[in-house]
Amino acid sequence: MKKITLTILAVLMAGIAVAQTKAVSILGDSYSTYEDFVTPATNELWYYAKNSEQKTDVKDVRQTWWHQLIKENGWRLAVNNSYSGATISYTGYDGNDYSPRSFNTRMDNLGQPDIIFIFGATNDSWAGSPIGDFIYEGIKKADLYEFRPALAHMLRWMTDRYVNTEIYFILNTELKDEINTSVKTICAHYGVPVITLTEVDKISGHPSVKGMRQIADQVNSFLKSNAK
Repeated sequence: MKKITLTILAVLMAGIAVAQTKAVSILGDSYSTYEDFVTPATNELWYYAKNSEQKTDVKDVRQTWWHQLIKENGWRLAVNNSYSGATISYTGYDGNDYSPRSFNTRMDNLGQPDIIFIFGATNDSWAGSPIGDFIYEGIKKADLYEFRPALAHMLRWMTDRYVNTEIYFILNTELKDEINTSVKTICAHYGVPVITLTEVDKISGHPSVKGMRQIADQVNSFLKSNAK
């Protein structure tokens, strides 16, 4: 009887441990892609497992910032919906319509996470997407072609949709000042913490192995210093 009771207790404890493991989703761009680890699988990539297509020294998914972060915190990956070249607004490079890959288009495909990391705005900065005005109400589809209204629309929708979910915005280095200030202002409006990166080693504008480690360390440091 004692052995059976202990077995039942072990099963129950295991169930509690599983229930307490936080699920993490990522809404990102090229910095967070890796072959065979994005959803949908049709999303364009920057980081590949194949040697012939590698563009940096990152050669293993375990070297990505998000894999290191999740493993070190005992979490599990829910959905990594990252898409190379993605903008938050609908305006991409050369003024092209990037709505199919936009963060606003993909934000409803993140599963049921406990934590969401939004790692974006890099391509809006690089592509010179129109900045627009600070608009928080009555945002129309035409407004989504400008960065500020698009970001506001995304954060309002996500904070409503993923209620009681921890949402963090990771802000890259070397972006335009108006992008940085806009992200901080709009995130503050919706109560979304901004993790402002200060140093990231890069190859061809993208994190190297060292840069991935720097991102993971800075995100970890922010979370620990702001733990509730």
